[in-house]
Formats: sequence, C-alpha cells, structure tokens
Amino acid sequence: MTTDPAGTALLTDHYELTMVRAALGSGTAHRRAVFEMFARHLPSGRRYGVVAGTGRLLDALERFRFGDDELAFLDQAKIADTPTLEFLRSFTFSGDIWGYAEGDCYFPGSPILVVEAPFAEAVVLETLALSIFNHDCAIASAASRMVTAAHGRPLVEMGSRRTHERSAIAAARAAYIAGFTTTSNLRAGYRYGVPTSGTSAHAFTLLHDGEKQAFAAQLDALGPGTTLLVDTFDVASAVRTAVELAGPDLGAIRIDSGDLAKVAREARAQLDSLGATKTRIVLTGDLDEFSVAALAAEPVDGYGVGTSLVTGSGAPTAALVYKLVARADSESPGPLRPMAKRSVGKPSRGGRKWAVRQLDGTGSATVELVTDSEPRGGNGGRPLLQPLVRDGEIVGRESLATARARHRDAVSELPDHARQLSRGYPAIPTVFQPDRD
Repeated sequence: MTTDPAGTALLTDHYELTMVRAALGSGTAHRRAVFEMFARHLPSGRRYGVVAGTGRLLDALERFRFGDDELAFLDQAKIADTPTLEFLRSFTFSGDIWGYAEGDCYFPGSPILVVEAPFAEAVVLETLALSIFNHDCAIASAASRMVTAAHGRPLVEMGSRRTHERSAIAAARAAYIAGFTTTSNLRAGYRYGVPTSGTSAHAFTLLHDGEKQAFAAQLDALGPGTTLLVDTFDVASAVRTAVELAGPDLGAIRIDSGDLAKVAREARAQLDSLGATKTRIVLTGDLDEFSVAALAAEPVDGYGVGTSLVTGSGAPTAALVYKLVARADSESPGPLRPMAKRSVGKPSRGGRKWAVRQLDGTGSATVELVTDSEPRGGNGGRPLLQPLVRDGEIVGRESLATARARHRDAVSELPDHARQLSRGYPAIPTVFQPDRD
C-alpha cells in the first residue's frame, strides 16, 4: 500500500495528461489558451449561486508539482511518454488567473474563473479546479439559503459524519463563508480558523446511570454556560433536571427529535416558568432551509444543520464546467481566436470575457453583464473578475473574514425575490455583449 502524495498534481483525470501528451506531440501544447469556468444553469428553482473554493484552489495550485514518485507512477502505467514526463517534471504554472471574488454571487453564464496560460498548463488544472469549485460552491449556495431562512439566528455546521472526511473540512469552510456561525469540525477550526462548537450526544447520557448524572458531569466539566441535550428520554423531565442542576443561568438546551416546533414551544414555556428565561433553545435533527424557515415563528435561538448542508440540500454539485474559449494560432505572441463548442445541449460561447454586475439607483443588482472587453469605470456597475494569479504568482489571497463579509454584501445587493426559497428563475438575467451564438 502506498501513501497519498502531499502534492496535488495527481488530483486529476487521466484524460488531462492524454491531451498534454498529444499536444506536445503535435506542437500545440504551448499555444496560449483561455479556459473559463461557468455554470450553464443553476440547480432547479435556485435564484443565485455562491462562489466558494477560491482560497482552496490557490493553496492547491501552490502544491501542484509532479515529484519523483508521481512521475514514476505515470511512467510505469504508460500514461506519460518521455517528452511528457520531462514537461511535467519541470511544471510550474506561469499563466494568469482571474475569478469572481470568494463569497460573491454568480448566475448562469457567469465566468467565475478565467485561466489564461499555455494550453498544457491550463488544461491540467481542469479537474482540480472543477472538483474544488463544484463542491464548495454547492455547499455555500445551500448554506446561504439556510442563513436567509434563519433570519439572523445562528447556525452550526455539523455534517462531518455525513460526508467524506476531507469534504467535511471544505464544507465547514464554505458554510462559514456563507454565514454559518460555527462548525463542529475541529480540522476546519485548525486549518482555516472557523470557530468551533459542540455539545454531547445521546451516548453520553446513556453512558451514565441517569440523566441527572450525565448533566452533572457535563456541568462540572464545562460550567453552566454549556448546552445540554434534553431529548434522550423525556424532554420535560430533562429540562426540569437541567435547570435544577445548572440554575437559571443554564446556557442552552438542544432538542434533536420529535415535533420540533411543538417541543420548542413547550420547552420555552417550561424554562421561563423555572426562571431560566435566558436559556437558549437549539434545534437539530435533519434540518434544511425549508424546515428552518418553517420554524421562524417558534421560540428558537439557533439551529444545527448536517446532512442537508454537506449534500448541497439536494444539489451536491454546482454543475460547473471548464471550457476553452480562445486560443492563439501558434506559440508566437499574437491575437487569441475565439473558440466555441457547438455540441447539442452543451454549447459554449467563444472569446475571453469580463463581467460587471449592473446596479440601479438604489444599489440593487439588475443585470449580470458579460462583455468581451475589460470594463472601464465599472460600465455602470461593479466589476466582478479579480486577479488571482499573475505570471504564475498568487496575488489574490484574502481572509475568510473578507469573503464572509463580501457574501453578506453580495446577497443584500440582490433584489428581494432572490432570497425567496420558493422555486423560481435566476434573480437577475445574464446578458452577453456582443451576443455570440
């Protein structure tokens, strides 16, 4: 058994190296090329998507190197011939990358990532870029809807046990960008600084000789500000015991099962009658944006969301694609020729593009304008593509706090109907100028 290499170069599909090998043979590998990542459509009924994964892509690009072990594998498996192995041995990305800033919103056709580099350098990034963005954008888009549904109440990401262990870390990061307050995933806290939180499971209560003993142990360890899980047996009995032990300063109770709305109302009334008026109620248990929205009128102080979040709430991929839209005719510097697919059902629009989100007089977004020239003075709106990599050097890193604040601003910029959970069309249209069919 071999260990997984620390680099990211083999996080790719075989066919990427098939193309590199053939392009090196035909003399086209070093032609300047432009690839764009975009979504042909949003998940059914969604009004907007959320860009997430940019920081993870930049981290992965920094480690995109073919070491001796990777090259030996490609050689032994006859995936790469000698010229291809020599190209990969010295691989360093030398091109430029632009992208929508992390946390921003996107719409069908939005060129959320633009890669300009020699063909062989740009094409080998396809699988890596798509795997990161398709996952992270899907999670962030679902998380944003949940944040809207929560109406300011805090949300805890707690889906680690419902997905791949590495996906869980990325999901926690994406959810935090979209407005979740904390995560249960400690690796996300360690790696990205996402605030973490956690209570206890039913197993902890069952470990002890009774609920009273379990609550006492947790309170002794963590103090009265902790959150006690009260639905292992009987909620009313557990709430009474919890307040008896912790006093009126008990931090919170968590309810994970039953008719959550009814149980929350009853628990609130009981807590208030016992003098625990400041004790919060946190609900968990297979929640999604629709069940969170349905609980809006109930006396609830926060939610924990797991399975629905890490599976994109029914849309586990953002359906992003990565397509060549322009290329040079030779290795010599020169103009880039627009290129487009004509495949039935899967067409693309040729030419390198730029994008501006146009706003009305109140600052509300009206149109996603995609053009073939870099905007000057904003074209009446907000330019969307930001430099991420210039001549191979990463220039677009930023903090999660910046991305989180940007997302809050980007959603507030959208028209009101964008935040509706009911099925509908994209919140604003994408207009291409000039329109290339």
